[in-house]
Amino acid sequence: MTAETATRRIHLLIRGELLDEIDALVGRRRRSQFIAEAVAARLARDELREAIAEMDGALADSDVEGWESPQAAAAWVRAMRVGEHPASAESAA
Repeated sequence: MTAETATRRIHLLIRGELLDEIDALVGRRRRSQFIAEAVAARLARDELREAIAEMDGALADSDVEGWESPQAAAAWVRAMRVGEHPASAESAA
């Protein structure tokens, strides 16, 4: 086990009512696991938000069919979901 994957003990201060809610949801013996999973989810969400911000405008100078406007992009996504877009037929082959 490396230092990066080793479990470490920390001291954490948390509002009492928040702790009560956690205990009611998962029980006292699963507090650490619940908090670790919540923190991991938040870190992943923040990482995704950062990646999205970095990509903002990446297609601004590109001519991509179906992405001319927010409305066109929404229509493209809907078509892909039901398999009506030509690209979905290509990926199915």
